[in-house]
Amino acid sequence: MRLILASASPRRLDLLARIGVIPDEIVPADIDESVPAGELPRDHALRLAREKAMAIAAEHPNDLVLAADTVVAVGRRILPKVEDEATLRVCMRLLSGRRHRVLTGIALAAPGQPLRTRLGETMIAMKRLSDDEMDYYASHGEWRGKAGGYALQGYGEVYVRQIAGSYSNVVGLPLPRHVCC
Repeated sequence: MRLILASASPRRLDLLARIGVIPDEIVPADIDESVPAGELPRDHALRLAREKAMAIAAEHPNDLVLAADTVVAVGRRILPKVEDEATLRVCMRLLSGRRHRVLTGIALAAPGQPLRTRLGETMIAMKRLSDDEMDYYASHGEWRGKAGGYALQGYGEVYVRQIAGSYSNVVGLPLPRHVCC
């Protein structure tokens, strides 16, 4: 049986390789990732992972399909995947000096089996950020396409005061118990 990774994320591919899992094919799911009014962060991460897995499993019914979606949440607010500097600065101001959660929904579709889902959750406390720090981070560009606008595996790590939970969850796939065990 082949394994299909329903994600274009190079970080997820790297994380899987760390545990010796190499997908046979990478087929990103093209689904609507908008947030319906009132949808909570946990529900959103799990719903997107499920929808991605089901969309690709419909095209590859005889294969295992692994899908994931990572969400950064401050309280009930889901931060966007940042594509421009103005949105980055809004996110950084919101995260500055506060705690937030990183939630990764995981879904595994296997032929003849019910869809299996898990949720990884990591709590992060960010230091209070100065305007100069925000300017410097914005100049890096590593924030583009990242949920909440920062990359823990990159320069964004210097802004983290505390992390409680799975580091790999924040990068994009919670390895400790959800994927490998």
